[in-house]
Amino acid sequence: MGYMHQAFLGGKGIYACRDCHTHIAQRSSIESRQYTGQYGRAILFTDIVNVRAGQEDKRSMTTGVHIVRDIYCMRCSKYVGWTYVKAFESDQRFKEGKFILERELICDITRDWEVY
Repeated sequence: MGYMHQAFLGGKGIYACRDCHTHIAQRSSIESRQYTGQYGRAILFTDIVNVRAGQEDKRSMTTGVHIVRDIYCMRCSKYVGWTYVKAFESDQRFKEGKFILERELICDITRDWEVY
């Protein structure tokens, strides 16, 4: 396996791994804050960076059965959430290809400057 390049997100509203502060998502890619994970509150994102996905797993969740993959910080390998691969309920298919980050496992990085 070759060297993995880490992406750095610019601007304000950056979410990062709580352990190593690797950038993972921007506030602008939040779709919903109305989710719950195994550690409490969770956030649904449309786009994230600097993560790797684990094996597919079929899970029964409060909204139905889904095929998901746990996601881990690319730098420190800590679990940070999961991604939806497939939803079996038609009203849940909007989640496919999106990401849940557990609020307890990420932190906000506040910046007063912009990267150009």
